[in-house]
Amino acid sequence: MDLFTAMQVGGSGLQAQRTRLNLTAQNLANANTTQTPEGGPYRAKQVVLGTENGGNGHTFQAALDQASRPQPEHVTVQQVNESQEPAKEVYDPSHPHANEEGYVAMPNVDTVTQMTNLMDATRAYKANTQTVSAAREMAMNALRIGQ
Repeated sequence: MDLFTAMQVGGSGLQAQRTRLNLTAQNLANANTTQTPEGGPYRAKQVVLGTENGGNGHTFQAALDQASRPQPEHVTVQQVNESQEPAKEVYDPSHPHANEEGYVAMPNVDTVTQMTNLMDATRAYKANTQTVSAAREMAMNALRIGQ
């Protein structure tokens, strides 16, 4: 793998983790939002990450070529899913969005899970930053050899 490919792979990881960080921040910011424009409480969102490689197709020869020369895999955001867990019912008859029995439908955002996701995404972002920095430093050292 050449240095530019290493930078591209690290860059794709940075983009994916940035999306993950943004969604986690959005979930935490809306942890108490009881009404959305669509109606009902906010639903937590999750990002699904996957890989995309530079393979040559799905032929037998392409599989042999890829086995002998593995292609780097880039991280991509496959989709963003809304949680299908039911809303939490909290008894608060004074709340403006309470139903006839006094219960309010609260978002299904678990702050402990979101904080764990935030820490995990931050560490992954930092690791990708270090990958790009190391590749850049190696490229700069290679240029200095010629001086």
